[in-house]
Amino acid sequence: MTDLWGFLLQTLTVSGAAALLLAVKAVFRDKLSPRWQAAAWGVLGLVLLVPAGWGGRYVLINWPWLVETAKTLLTGTYTLTAVSAPIPLPPAAAPRTWADWLYLLYLAGVLALLGRYLVSYIRLRAALRRGQPAGEARTAQIAAAAERYGLTACPAVEVPGLSSAFICGLVHPVLALPAEETDEKVLLHELLHLQYRDVLWGLVLCLARCVHWCNPLLWYCANQAGNDLEALCDQRVLERLEGEERREYGRILLSMADEVYARAPGTSSMANGGRNIRRRIEAIARFKKYPAGMALASVCVTVVLALPLLLGQRAQAVYTGGLGSSEQAVDVAMASARTTYCTTYAGALDAYAKAVLAQNGVYRAMCAPLSQQQPLAQSLQLTAKRSGWPNKEWNSGLPAWPNEQRGYVYYNLVETEADVWEALLVVELNYPPEGRPAEENTWYLAVQSVQAEREGRRWVVTPLEAFRAVETQSGGWDWGCEDLPAWRYQGTGAGFQVAVLLQTSCSVDSTVTAETDGSWFLGPQTSLDLAPRPGANFDILRESYLLHAACLGGADEQSALSRIGVSYAPMGEGEERPTLQNPEHPDGGGSSTDGSAWSSRTLEEGWGPTVRLGGGGSGGGFPFSLPGAYAADLYLNDALAAELTLLPVEGGPQ
Repeated sequence: MTDLWGFLLQTLTVSGAAALLLAVKAVFRDKLSPRWQAAAWGVLGLVLLVPAGWGGRYVLINWPWLVETAKTLLTGTYTLTAVSAPIPLPPAAAPRTWADWLYLLYLAGVLALLGRYLVSYIRLRAALRRGQPAGEARTAQIAAAAERYGLTACPAVEVPGLSSAFICGLVHPVLALPAEETDEKVLLHELLHLQYRDVLWGLVLCLARCVHWCNPLLWYCANQAGNDLEALCDQRVLERLEGEERREYGRILLSMADEVYARAPGTSSMANGGRNIRRRIEAIARFKKYPAGMALASVCVTVVLALPLLLGQRAQAVYTGGLGSSEQAVDVAMASARTTYCTTYAGALDAYAKAVLAQNGVYRAMCAPLSQQQPLAQSLQLTAKRSGWPNKEWNSGLPAWPNEQRGYVYYNLVETEADVWEALLVVELNYPPEGRPAEENTWYLAVQSVQAEREGRRWVVTPLEAFRAVETQSGGWDWGCEDLPAWRYQGTGAGFQVAVLLQTSCSVDSTVTAETDGSWFLGPQTSLDLAPRPGANFDILRESYLLHAACLGGADEQSALSRIGVSYAPMGEGEERPTLQNPEHPDGGGSSTDGSAWSSRTLEEGWGPTVRLGGGGSGGGFPFSLPGAYAADLYLNDALAAELTLLPVEGGPQ
């Protein structure tokens, strides 16, 4: 926590977990043992240690969204609150806003309370130093009690004016005793505190009070946890006593209340002084040994309680509806988008593509860099004032309205450096741009190079260029398209230049099937779900190959040829040249899932210098890696003319 908003996010998250824990403990107050009642606070302790909002998750209530909304509405900033540690840390810069000054006030409160506890502990140690080491009789009494119950003793000191015994110190513990005689049962109580290191848990409670000093709910929980630890110690004492000894212990308990050193740091005096004695005596009156089977039940209840509190959950969808025309409504939606951020590069690219398809600026905010959040919010607010639909009329820069249900693909996705991916976004347009008339058997595409990279815990997308319009006669453009860039591998031999054009296209499968049965002839009806999936991975990958052969000779060389064939296969660096298929089938070809293919063609009179030998494609999986080269065999007039190695052309897809 380095600012006010980080503290609010942390303390609200812990408060939600504390409220649930208190409710569960109230239900099981008389049903589960004091061991469980005390151990259950360990769940809250773990929540205290986990930075709030880690991995984009929240506990019970979407606190990150609420905090981000409040921050934007109150300060006009569009950053993302991140809790790097569950403890307060010095701010990174000098205070400039009222929120910065409030955080400094909070830090001052933490330091003041820590100082108060430290002074209290120093005064207590000074009082103990004024005491006298326990005499031989009391030392023998302590040793006898420890031996009788199988416990470990520690040095003891007698302090005049002390009303009750307690353990003081974590590293070198000391048993502080009043000057008067002390009953063996009281010694047993304190030796059990020593045995189970309850002084450490008391120190943890003091630190929790300091960090969350302005949160009354967590103070209440710290007090209750201390009381439950004392009740657990009482339970352990009673399990070692019999009959009348138990009733005597209840009477002796009245003398153990120490209001002076109640909840003193570094001691076993954790309970709420005399105010907790009545509840402890009532618990002693109804003491019982819980059956062994209750331990399993306690563990089950704890696990069921701990999992949702520790793992949390991610927001399933970003808030976009009912924005209206107010700036505040836009800020609320933007806060939801920032906190429902993308945790994978595929999720970020999916969110960007769907923002373009749906013309939805809130979707864009999910994957926009933080530096672009405020300009984006301002543009959405202007749209809200004009039309009231900023989540439907965001200007993505498309030259025409997109075909939403055709979806999107990313061509030639590649990792250019660590955690930086580049690809070409391709969407189909509903009509030609610039008002041009539509042509038959022509599809109109919009393409844009984009980059996805990490920004802290988020993945963000930045366009590298404006959208460009592309016309194609390839209706299956989402599988491969000659009018779009491709990686080129080429080699020369026997008077020909042979080239393999490799393209990949990928997307997140967002197809949904209608609940109705649909047509019996056409099958179930499907549509594209335009809701972004910020944690998705690409589950659709297609690889397509186009094969070209260009004659480098003149007309005489061309006229001497009647047939041409090429077979090829990918080849990794350092691998042996594979054995290739002979493309002996006339005017045909084939391909394999390993990326190899073959094709042959009869050359008609007057054929041009470049022969398109078709192509192929296959579905692939991630991670995809580019081949180092292609091995190719060139056949002319059904005879092997050259064995080629096709090397990649520099410059990437072109």
